[in-house]
Amino acid sequence: MSEVNKTIVRRLFEEVWNKGNLSMADELFTPNYVHHDPSTPDLGRGPESEKKRATLYRSAFPDLRLTIEDIIAEGETVIARWSCRGTHKGDLSGIAPTGKQVTISGVSIVRFSGSKMAESWINWDALGLMQQLGVVPELAKAKAVAAKP
Repeated sequence: MSEVNKTIVRRLFEEVWNKGNLSMADELFTPNYVHHDPSTPDLGRGPESEKKRATLYRSAFPDLRLTIEDIIAEGETVIARWSCRGTHKGDLSGIAPTGKQVTISGVSIVRFSGSKMAESWINWDALGLMQQLGVVPELAKAKAVAAKP
């Protein structure tokens, strides 16, 4: 079952996130799927929540591309370490387009129920994204400015 679940996670990344095939979410998620990600707005439960999430980021980064760097499965759990790149060309939760290219990384832990994703925990470099967009100063630069008399 682990190999099947890894294939389902790969389909999520490729079809829903990279290609924008949002209807695929109906096949991949349980009706009461729960998404745990403190860096992303709560968009509800189930496949519709993932469609909204993908739309949010794909609208802000139309050339969005996620790449699975590593994928590990044990029983009903799949862990994917991934990277993501894109160009900020649309609104992102009130942040006007900057035209900047960004690269971030993250880890997704997915729990399956049957052959569908039931729950996931996502941890990604949201601060790095905000720094690359120029919304938040880079820590090293902020420290240097603060240290000046």
